[in-house]
Amino acid sequence: MNLRHIEVFHAVYVNGSVSAAARMLNVSQPSVSKVLRHAESLLGFPLFDRTGGRLVPTEDAHTLFSEVAEIQDRVYALREASRNLKRGAGSLLRVSALPSIALDALPLTVAQFMRKHSGTRFDLQTVHHADLLRKLYERETDVAVAYEVPPGAPLGRHWLGASELVVLYREADMPGAPARIGLEELAGRPLVSLAASGPIGALFSAEVQRLGIELDEVVSARTFHIATALVRLGVGMTVVDNLTARASLVPGLAMRPLKSRLTFDIHAMYLLERPPSALATAFLKNLARTIDALSRPA
Repeated sequence: MNLRHIEVFHAVYVNGSVSAAARMLNVSQPSVSKVLRHAESLLGFPLFDRTGGRLVPTEDAHTLFSEVAEIQDRVYALREASRNLKRGAGSLLRVSALPSIALDALPLTVAQFMRKHSGTRFDLQTVHHADLLRKLYERETDVAVAYEVPPGAPLGRHWLGASELVVLYREADMPGAPARIGLEELAGRPLVSLAASGPIGALFSAEVQRLGIELDEVVSARTFHIATALVRLGVGMTVVDNLTARASLVPGLAMRPLKSRLTFDIHAMYLLERPPSALATAFLKNLARTIDALSRPA
């Protein structure tokens, strides 16, 4: 007997009729009758006698039911466990993200996701590119969200979207700024530089060198949070990703994309031997939608 035979036999035994078993299983009566006959032909003996319009279990059926009931209980438990995994009940998602993504996109997505998957728990961390591999290898996190996939690393990835570099500045320092700002327009203005801040800093520095522009870097900051705080305090303007800039906007600050359109991808990375669960994959799809929404022009 296979699981389908067991399921039908159990339903008929418990309900006492083919029609009631069919309603319980949400299938047609002929389907139940066919499976039951097939089970009896495989076993070589009848499981039910028809008496007064009801199906009465034979002695062999009584003996078989004690074994079948245990199997059916385990099947029900498996189905319930599968439903719980799909809903996220009791599940823990460990997600690390760059500070720029953790500022706004990650919290927004977690809040939205938990409204639909109330049983899900999260362990959220910030991560820098230099620590990304270590956190994954040492099992401190299941998924790391960052810009650049380390070359040659045995990692799988999900593409979550794209971002671009923008100028974050005080409106008083650049009134009437154009829709897109050329890097040459930053020459002679105090700049909070992020040149040493990883792939984004490298992307910006390469473009400055390509254009042969000399910028007035009054402060070199290694974190976007420090850079945006300095802009707020009037130290200078900075060039950061649009997610960081949007999350840092307060009255008096503005952001404009660069004329050069310096774009980069955002990936969710994981160890190849530990791919994301169905729940984690659903969360990453939601995160991708959040990133897309936040990356659109304000």
